[in-house]
Amino acid sequence: MFRDRRFDEERFFRGSRRWASFQKGDLKYVILELLKDKPRHGYDIIRELEEQSYGFYKPSPGVIYPTLQMLEEMGYASSSEQEGKKVYSITEEGLKFLANQSNIADGVRRQMKHKWSFKNIGKMIMVMREYHALENLLGSSFRSLDADKAEQIRQIISQAYQEIESVLQE
Repeated sequence: MFRDRRFDEERFFRGSRRWASFQKGDLKYVILELLKDKPRHGYDIIRELEEQSYGFYKPSPGVIYPTLQMLEEMGYASSSEQEGKKVYSITEEGLKFLANQSNIADGVRRQMKHKWSFKNIGKMIMVMREYHALENLLGSSFRSLDADKAEQIRQIISQAYQEIESVLQE
């Protein structure tokens, strides 16, 4: 049976757990890799991740800053004040941690590359175009539907929902 779930485009494109986010604990590897390249402030890390994901993932400051603080408390990152901003750098301990956990860090990197490849993003854009076309079709004709047609459409959508749910659970 179709569940009444409204599509939240902002959530979908800016951090849907299914499409863009990381497994629990993975973000620390990503941030340390970014800090390995150069010292960064939190907003720079947010922008870099948004750029790497072609705009499909933009972590919130409420995710990035606590992770940076945790990395600092663990001794894997250090911070300094520069032009009124807290800038983080990777420490020797952080470099050792990445080296010791290279298999996990490499796996996270591969996952990012796969999820954020042009091929996958292009397919998601096509899915969203179809979704919006259906939304527009239904919205423009909804007032003129009689009860029988509305029930037929409800059944079609319910069936599609069940099939899509099955695909997502594979």
